[in-house]
Amino acid sequence: MHTPGTKRRYEVSIPAKVDAISPAVEAIMSQLQESERGKRNAFAIETALREALANAILHGCKGDMTKQVHCEVVWDKTEGVEMLVRDPGEGFDPDSLSDPLHHENLHADHGRGIYLIRHLMDEVEYANGGREIRMRKS
Repeated sequence: MHTPGTKRRYEVSIPAKVDAISPAVEAIMSQLQESERGKRNAFAIETALREALANAILHGCKGDMTKQVHCEVVWDKTEGVEMLVRDPGEGFDPDSLSDPLHHENLHADHGRGIYLIRHLMDEVEYANGGREIRMRKS
């Protein structure tokens, strides 16, 4: 995909605390300012990243602040942005999630994060039994 040496990588591990999300996302988004596509797709990337981190903390780590969530972002100046979020939880089956647009779920106060990620990103894959989400925005 890239010529050797043109990829940039940023990695961070954060404690499973909701208030750790914003500082991590802000640091990542500031790194992406050198990427034309990162700038152009900033809203989609930031929203998907926030949702993935929140899911990892709330569902993967179940709010256990002794656990860590790992995030890795890879990009270059002209190509897309690839993100990985990994948690140490039990995992889940993304196909088992309820449709947030179904009339029974429209007024629910949760359950839209994965839906948003799937619609904001160009590619979304789950690995390691649902403990990892890989996202790409071209």
